[in-house]
Amino acid sequence: MYLPVNFCRKMLNVWVLLFVWLLGNTCVEGLGVNWGTMATHKLPPKSVVQMLKDNGIQKVKLFDADRSTMSALAGSGIEVMVAIPNDQLAAMNSYDRAKEWVRRNVTVYNFNGGVNIKYVAVGNEPFLASYNNSFVNLTFPALQNIQNALNEAGVGDSVKATVPLNADVYNSPDSNPVPSAGRFRQDISGQMTQIVQFLNQNKAPFTVNIYPFLSLYGNDNFPVDYAFFDGVSNPIADNGIQYQNVFDANFDTLVSALKAAGFGDLTILVGEVGWPTDGDKNANANLAYRFYNGLLPRLAANQGTPLRPGYVEVYLFGLIDEDAKSIDPGNFERHWGIFRYDGQPKFPIDLSGQRQNKYLVPAQNVQYLPTKWCQFNPNAKDLSKLADNINFACTFADCTALEYGSACNGMDTNGNASYAFNAYFQVQNQAALSCNFQGLATVTTQNISQGNCNFTIQIAASHSSSTRASLVALAFLTVLTFLL
Repeated sequence: MYLPVNFCRKMLNVWVLLFVWLLGNTCVEGLGVNWGTMATHKLPPKSVVQMLKDNGIQKVKLFDADRSTMSALAGSGIEVMVAIPNDQLAAMNSYDRAKEWVRRNVTVYNFNGGVNIKYVAVGNEPFLASYNNSFVNLTFPALQNIQNALNEAGVGDSVKATVPLNADVYNSPDSNPVPSAGRFRQDISGQMTQIVQFLNQNKAPFTVNIYPFLSLYGNDNFPVDYAFFDGVSNPIADNGIQYQNVFDANFDTLVSALKAAGFGDLTILVGEVGWPTDGDKNANANLAYRFYNGLLPRLAANQGTPLRPGYVEVYLFGLIDEDAKSIDPGNFERHWGIFRYDGQPKFPIDLSGQRQNKYLVPAQNVQYLPTKWCQFNPNAKDLSKLADNINFACTFADCTALEYGSACNGMDTNGNASYAFNAYFQVQNQAALSCNFQGLATVTTQNISQGNCNFTIQIAASHSSSTRASLVALAFLTVLTFLL
């Protein structure tokens, strides 16, 4: 049958558009994201799951096994890593408790249309030096009990227990600071050897969190370009290998440590890697764009590292900003998301690794609080307690954007006060009494954002109302104490 040339051209255009659409809605093989929920106002879990699906994200790593999150993931087909927080590791040293945890958080979802659980994260960076050995003797027994409980429940072949570890569990000696000299940290070498051996026996991966940003953070002497993937003028030479970036060097230091422990072929999963967009002079959207625009094409090409070429399963950190995270490590902790707090994308990115960068699909139908802000009252007379009130507001709300090097740094005192007052006002759901501050604040319907500094309006997340109510009660009690 003869088909007109114009018809063939139209059909070709249709197929090209379909191919482009499919390409734009796929991810690098093995790419996942970390979904943290330390926020005062959470997006509804179903909205987040839809956002994952809309952007072709097929793997997600959680930091707990929250029922509402798991219910939203049911039937999605998304591969899930559930987690046992560090404060539950002691309980998991009881095998009966471990079996009960597996029953309540894994096997209960093991049905057609349930949750596709692939991993259980036992703790989160439990060997951090800052924890002062609190979890050193609890982690391995908990790992054993959880994997054995998974095996006993009949799901051990498909669900593996692992321990997400910070890259500080291994290092190279100061006398030979190259990847090939990598060894596990001496003070935990016994525990690490036990863990690695057990993971190998159960065909489970070694999970490591690698943060090139942290190499740069607080170290003005660190070569900036070495934190990215676009080449350096002075690579690190190691047995004929030229290391062009800190990610490869860090990863291969782990490969060497595993080899020295006798398990050089153990699968490595990168549990967290990313770049924050605020809270430090090196945390911004431009540098995040540069980082991901280097990382993702490497993953798409299955480039791997010099000592471990090929496919690597990687989870980006993170999905959404979390305004209630601890800032002990740094103000940047609340700004790791590739999406803002309300599910709006921050910068162009191509999760397929093809460098066809565009803004990701945002969360749909987000409900916000009314369009109003809390600002410094220009008619205020007594300013003697302004600093105290700003400090109070920032105790209960996120003011990290005001700090040095951040998006809102550089405003005058009144601007700082308005930002702090508004942040508190939004956290408290715009309650009338939360915009007073001893007469120093007033409500406005005019957007008071300044330049690149966005004065947010919080999302209305009804499902977390009980959490917010407790925050309101706590803040109100503190206000009373403060004013007396």
